[in-house]
Amino acid sequence: MMTKHYDLVVIGGGTGGYVSAIRASQLGLSVAIVEKQKLGGTCLHRGCIPTKSLLKSADLIEQIKITNELGITDLEINFDYKKIVARKDKIVDQMYKGIHGLIKKNKIDVFNGHGRMLGPSIFSPISGTVAVEREDGESDVLTNDYVLIATGTTPRELPYLEFDNKIVISSDHILTQETLPESILIIGGGVIGVEFASLLSDLGVNVTIVDVEDRLLKLEDKDASRIIEDTFKKKNVAIHTSTRLVESDFTKNESSMTVELDGKSVEFDQVLVAIGRVPLTDDIGLSNTKIKTDKGYIETSEFYQTAESHIYAIGDCIGKLQLAHVATKEGLIAVEKIAHQTPIELDYRAVPRCVYTNPEIASIGFTEDELKESNTKYKAHKFPLVGVAKAVIENDGVGFVKLLVDEHESILGATIVGAHATELINELSLAKFLDVSMSEMKETIHAHPSVGEGIFEASLDALGMAIHK
Repeated sequence: MMTKHYDLVVIGGGTGGYVSAIRASQLGLSVAIVEKQKLGGTCLHRGCIPTKSLLKSADLIEQIKITNELGITDLEINFDYKKIVARKDKIVDQMYKGIHGLIKKNKIDVFNGHGRMLGPSIFSPISGTVAVEREDGESDVLTNDYVLIATGTTPRELPYLEFDNKIVISSDHILTQETLPESILIIGGGVIGVEFASLLSDLGVNVTIVDVEDRLLKLEDKDASRIIEDTFKKKNVAIHTSTRLVESDFTKNESSMTVELDGKSVEFDQVLVAIGRVPLTDDIGLSNTKIKTDKGYIETSEFYQTAESHIYAIGDCIGKLQLAHVATKEGLIAVEKIAHQTPIELDYRAVPRCVYTNPEIASIGFTEDELKESNTKYKAHKFPLVGVAKAVIENDGVGFVKLLVDEHESILGATIVGAHATELINELSLAKFLDVSMSEMKETIHAHPSVGEGIFEASLDALGMAIHK
């Protein structure tokens, strides 16, 4: 057993964890990361990056389907899914090696194993010493001045439909498959569910998606949900909203699943359960501390300090917005607080939320439903992208830019649906952070032709000056 002291020990080497460690090292702290699997975490290995790689391939296949409209004829659609997966793996490996290079450059020690916090002991008079249990059965003890918990989440199971990684799968498993099913039932109409529905349908899989809510993407703008549902229907994706499946609806066969849907028995090769994620906090030694949790999520202050003043927590395991870029920012704020800097509190309403479907959806701030529920006065200004030449060139002008503004012309919320939406939303995130008014927005020159002109036109619409509407 080895015992070593660090200024900061980070439990979890995902996006939030390793970025926090690098920033801490930049600020002069000695840092160790404890990671059970691979640096990069869910985002790099089982989430953001591999999914978007597959979506790129699927998007190109979808574009080939409409080449006649572009004046390109006689193209055949043939693809090798194993090669698509191989490209995904190559990208992930490249990014993984890059992270290792950054960790080495910043002189951060990495301990591979399961980290648990200890209570007061011979190692320290206060809780928080981290014991690392390695695969070989040996252990290391890391004493420290501060701990940062960044353990993330894992896919949630249905109690009557446990993952078998064959017929009943999670988003983790589907990304490792080298073959596609002929048919799949996706349970869950949130971001993960609709992204996989978009991806798999473009790759020729017969997709059915089920959700208990009355529409897909319930937490996003209603108009965005409507466009996605219309797009799915055109791709022959079967949508069953306001549908709650129960245990008796499922009959597991040797190599398929039969499901009762609307009074009919339908057979699927696989069932993808995408009903959310649960925090990985039940085996990291929280009971040895004063840290408080709510449904497994760690409670923190606005600067991510727990009930133990020297222990911080960030990322998905604290139950805020479960997004990689949010975990990164939370980590930077926490580490700067530890290093006695003066970080700015994160405004979650300025954080971009992105859905990488085809077409893309991106948003910030409140939705109209939320503003109505809180009786907040606002005006909605929606500009259809069919009025923007570059958007028509890209994807026939499908989508819109919608701005929700208050009486002072400030942005309360915004949604973009259409080509490059997940890139364009960064402009509105910056505008909200800087509290840019519509009058100021209209003075900002947008390149022509560009899809971003839709933002400019929406700001003009908010002032009653829209040109192309």
